[in-house]
Amino acid sequence: MIETLKTLCALSGVSSWEDEVRDYIRKRVEPYADSVRVDALGNLIVFKRGAKPTGNRLMLCAHMDEVGLIVKSVTDEGFLKFGCVGGIDRRILLGKEVAVGPGRIPGVIGLKPIHLTTAEERKKVPKITELYLDIGAKNREEALSRVELGDVAVFVSEPVDFGDGMFKAKAIDDRVGCAVMVKLLEEDLPMDCTFAFTTQEEAGCRGAFGAAFSVTPEIALVLEGTTAADVPALTEDRQVCWPGRGPVLSWMDGGAIYDRSLFERLRTLAEKNGLPWQMKHYLSGGTDAQSVQRTKAGVRVTGISAAVRYLHAPNSVCSQCDAEQMLALARLFIRDVAED
Repeated sequence: MIETLKTLCALSGVSSWEDEVRDYIRKRVEPYADSVRVDALGNLIVFKRGAKPTGNRLMLCAHMDEVGLIVKSVTDEGFLKFGCVGGIDRRILLGKEVAVGPGRIPGVIGLKPIHLTTAEERKKVPKITELYLDIGAKNREEALSRVELGDVAVFVSEPVDFGDGMFKAKAIDDRVGCAVMVKLLEEDLPMDCTFAFTTQEEAGCRGAFGAAFSVTPEIALVLEGTTAADVPALTEDRQVCWPGRGPVLSWMDGGAIYDRSLFERLRTLAEKNGLPWQMKHYLSGGTDAQSVQRTKAGVRVTGISAAVRYLHAPNSVCSQCDAEQMLALARLFIRDVAED
């Protein structure tokens, strides 16, 4: 599981540029699938028959894309001005290494030197318009010979194990969900399952709507990475959730209220099988569940997430044990739905 997660996190897949991630997953799961297709939005939709023929009753969903930057203009001096793709805290951008465009041109995020700033400027977080990408070009013409407007930039970060069972990488949100689905596809399943590896979640949960509309499941299990905030600056009641305390079970967020009976089913399965679980102490954001839930006549949704520190940053952190337990709980859920 963790080796699969490492491989997936090393791939580049900014929203709408998920090709590299999709190609790897397709190659990995095709030998185990009964059908594989890519729809108009770039979603990879994989169907696998199980011991019990149930058609499209259950869909598992995880998004392939990650946050990144997009080139908007080039200055006369050869610097790239950019915007964010997805929600990025601009405080973490300065000095970070990126790879730009399909050629993975090395770049670094720069800002006006501190000794040229005013006292008032030093009190504020720089605006995106004040930052730029430096790819070492001497002028506009040279920069445009290497990159194009509309190219995306991805954070450069090496996936590594560290500390007491922790894991560091970019794009854990949501390569952890993709890794769980890849591992499940490689196993014998107790029922038919459709696996939707979706696109453009970070840009507004766009791919999942099309995927769910074509699959039309009765139940959807959304597998995600979610925000942990277990840091010293916050009291425990504001720390949201905690890496190492088990999978996070979703009951509500900024985009969806999850099916109550499915939430209870997940909680019961975890407790009966000795798996730790937790709930978030702060409600915000959203997942593909919000798009899937509203498809056609409606879909019953539930979710399992891994608690991830520093979400949407070049270096996110999660517990390896949480990822393994997320897989175990998803496996139990499929079995339970098959027996229903």
